Amino acid sequence: MKTQSLLPAILLGMILLVVAFRPTSTTFDKITVHEFELTDQNGVKRASIKVEPEGEVVFRLHGEKGTIRVKLGATEDGSGFVLLDDKTNPDVHILAKKDRVGLTITGKAARSASIEEYLANDSRPSSW
Repeated sequence: MKTQSLLPAILLGMILLVVAFRPTSTTFDKITVHEFELTDQNGVKRASIKVEPEGEVVFRLHGEKGTIRVKLGATEDGSGFVLLDDKTNPDVHILAKKDRVGLTITGKAARSASIEEYLANDSRPSSW
């Protein structure tokens, strides 16, 4: 009789051990979120992907202190890419839209060299 009353307790103990020591890594085929945020071991945001309220999808990379250093965005009209310097000024800015292509490179001396072309018939120049 005592063996029969111990059996459920032993089974419950074994189930608890299996649950407690199961592998913690899980693989997902798909994760659906409104915003994805990657943080470092100190909890500082280092990367994020989100859909802005206006519909733009934005991917941002942050430096060690959380400052945005790289931004990549996409809208229905086109896309843009920005590389930011140590003071978060845009040193490289690339814009590609249906009716406009732009490239701006700004150096430390605050001089800017820009290339911008407005396309009449939605055709790219042959040199690109």
